[in-house]
Amino acid sequence: QAQLVESGGGLVQPGGSLRLSCTVSGSILSMYVMGWYRRAPGKQRELVATMTNAGTTDYADSVKGRFTISRDNAKNAVYLQMDSLKPEDTAVYFCRGVGDIQYWGQGTQVTVSS
Repeated sequence: QAQLVESGGGLVQPGGSLRLSCTVSGSILSMYVMGWYRRAPGKQRELVATMTNAGTTDYADSVKGRFTISRDNAKNAVYLQMDSLKPEDTAVYFCRGVGDIQYWGQGTQVTVSS
């Protein structure tokens, strides 16, 4: 079974940037889709961005133009570059991979606050 491990979360001021990483044990090529999701306090988990093996991307309207998902197959990793961060981006961010089954990482906290 694959394991997904996120890193890169932390505290950042509004307008700042963070880059999240998700490393897949095994081959990321076994994942048809990789994605980032988040759960804000008191809210349900929501999709942030996804990328298929073919490179097709999809973003939540709230992050379009500010966040960018990318992947490096050689490093078995997927990334989420987050720019122009807002306090409402504060959440636990999860990495998800869909292969034979779906896999989730343990999450990484992102806090946007001055």
